[in-house]
Amino acid sequence: MINLNKIAILSCTMLCSASSFAQTKQENKLLDKVQKQSIQYFWDYAEPKSKLARERFHPDGNYPENDAHIITTGGTGFGLMSLIVGIDRKFIPREEAVNRILTGLKFLEKADRFHGAWPHWLNGETGKVKPFSTYDNGGDLVETAFLAQGLICLKEYFKDGKNEKEIEISKLADQLWKGIDFNFYTKGEDVLYWHWSPNYEWKINFPLKGFDETLITYIIAAASPNHSISSDVYYKGWTRNGAIKSTDSVYGIPLVVKHNGIDKNVGPLFWSQYSFIGLNPTHLVDGIGVDYGKVVKNQAKIHYVYNQNKTESFKNYEKNMWGLTASYSFNPDGTDGYTAHSPTNDRDIITPTAALSSFPYTPKESMDFLKFIYQKQNKKLIGVAGPYDAVDLKNDKVITKYLAIDQGTITPMIENYRSGLLWDLFMKNEDVQRGLKKLNFTTKASH
Repeated sequence: MINLNKIAILSCTMLCSASSFAQTKQENKLLDKVQKQSIQYFWDYAEPKSKLARERFHPDGNYPENDAHIITTGGTGFGLMSLIVGIDRKFIPREEAVNRILTGLKFLEKADRFHGAWPHWLNGETGKVKPFSTYDNGGDLVETAFLAQGLICLKEYFKDGKNEKEIEISKLADQLWKGIDFNFYTKGEDVLYWHWSPNYEWKINFPLKGFDETLITYIIAAASPNHSISSDVYYKGWTRNGAIKSTDSVYGIPLVVKHNGIDKNVGPLFWSQYSFIGLNPTHLVDGIGVDYGKVVKNQAKIHYVYNQNKTESFKNYEKNMWGLTASYSFNPDGTDGYTAHSPTNDRDIITPTAALSSFPYTPKESMDFLKFIYQKQNKKLIGVAGPYDAVDLKNDKVITKYLAIDQGTITPMIENYRSGLLWDLFMKNEDVQRGLKKLNFTTKASH
């Protein structure tokens, strides 16, 4: 059985062995630069009233409908973790950041919630739900879990705060996530459900079963002191009674788990990132032997090798460009679209967040990518909030826009590679430790 107090500092094979790749002064300056720039999404370009993360930011100001004031719940969670990094590295002024974060938390406290869960989108001026779709106009448990991941990190970061405002942040963040009624979202079954609507109730009927980006929902649900789920919900639901396990390999690299809807291959890279901004996957093994450290590291490696094996798409960008994930894309008619890019859904679109947010898993390959885009493609691929969202390799076209969920993983995941900061904060939380123990997670000793 694990000593859960040690999880926070366990970063062995991925983090410790990786650290040597970022020792040069030039590389550290590049890491500082991309982190600082990506934080700008949540600093200079935050939604003005709530101070939380806009769903999207278009530097040209051309937004569809009223998107300039739409807040994304999950992206806000990533943004809060980005701001923690900004404070810790002194990229942003601490006092101003504290005031902004407190404004954001008070906004969330009064915003629409549905059995404790926030909706996917909120109106940043009113706090009212903005329907994501006809039936998705209520609680979004997964986006809420991404936000809760950030709230838990805030709780830990400011619990020994320097002043009353910092202590208030810690207490309010803790209170907010503990109000999520995870147990309600089981419908009394041994699985969590993604959506609930006050008008349509369980109409969408989407159970969370692995493997995809939603693991964190189960971890935080088990950690909840007042609305916790049983271990059966994880094992019968998420792991599908153990059917999640896979013996297949790609390029000789084991999959470890079956990726949802994909036969003997991997999904988009955000599946190995969104749940693991706070949750440290290193040596994290559940009761049926799924090693999430291997899952996420192997997925990133498979993406890298997949891109290296391509022969047609690198005329202008060389083979340092790699990584497929959900992002802006191009439709067949040339208009902007959106899709979850992966080896089985490849439109020759590279999304910079994919490789950059894989730093803890593929440090050398991610560093090569970082150097290439900043040293050789800076004018084309980098804008006011860091790397642009997506690049069409074949047609040499760049979508010069930003999405919160893409920019939001860059700074925290690079920081987990550099210092383990967010992993340390999340994993030392007493409720998280208790939840992992309840789900019978184990880890190997550090070495």
